[in-house]
Amino acid sequence: MTRPRTFEADSCDLTIFIACFNEEQGILSTLDKVLGALKDVGCTYDIVVIDDASTDRTVELVRAFLASHPQEPITLYVNELNQGLGANFAEGAFRGRGRYYRLVCGDDVESRETLVSVLKHLGEADIILTYPAKVHGRSRFRVLVSRSFTALVNLLSGYHIRYYNGLAVNLRYNVMRWHSHSHGFGFQADLITRLLDMGASYIEIPVVQSEREGGSSKAFTFRNICSVAHTLLDIFIRRVGRWIHPQSRSRGPGKLRMYQAGGEAGSEEVILSYEDVARLD
Repeated sequence: MTRPRTFEADSCDLTIFIACFNEEQGILSTLDKVLGALKDVGCTYDIVVIDDASTDRTVELVRAFLASHPQEPITLYVNELNQGLGANFAEGAFRGRGRYYRLVCGDDVESRETLVSVLKHLGEADIILTYPAKVHGRSRFRVLVSRSFTALVNLLSGYHIRYYNGLAVNLRYNVMRWHSHSHGFGFQADLITRLLDMGASYIEIPVVQSEREGGSSKAFTFRNICSVAHTLLDIFIRRVGRWIHPQSRSRGPGKLRMYQAGGEAGSEEVILSYEDVARLD
């Protein structure tokens, strides 16, 4: 039986989720850069590391890092069986405590400066999207695949986002409430388009990207390709739903009136969103 997940009310500004699968070559540098960037930004934070059943020394290295940094709010979770990035992305949101939530991959492809350039915009919108202003080390084929995926998602969804796989910053509650059921790399496009369907605000930030220097990409596995295809179908079906029910485009979660025992008879409080309700728990 799966242990029930608990929801932690926001107690810090940001949760960083670090995803690991056989990342022994980059995980320590990733942790150092993340901590440095968080110190530069000056926000309160916690860090959730999820190892997805690695077969190398990733877990050993992270445990050693935790032992040498006992003052840092870092927690490591280790999956017995591989769950996929999309599933771990949702799980990390439940394990974190921050108001905002951001994925960082454990393969050390983001610089400290890039992280700072994104995180300094916390609070400016519901979604902070990034897009590559410059990419170091990416083949022409990978660039073509990336641009084709973005164009296809925009065509199917009706939006005009520059980039869907740029590790966006989201409200953590939105990830828990509206997360994708995709296990593959299309989970971000699924979540972003779903939130845009509901009227979420967003900004787009240019960043410099680098390709991983070691290891192999998991983007072109048969499992991931099938998962992305399923996600694209879901995105298009939701667009068809908007055509059939155009009023759903701006419906959002709506307002919720909450009554609590112990208050004055007939008293009520209007909560602007379900996220606000969650923070009262």
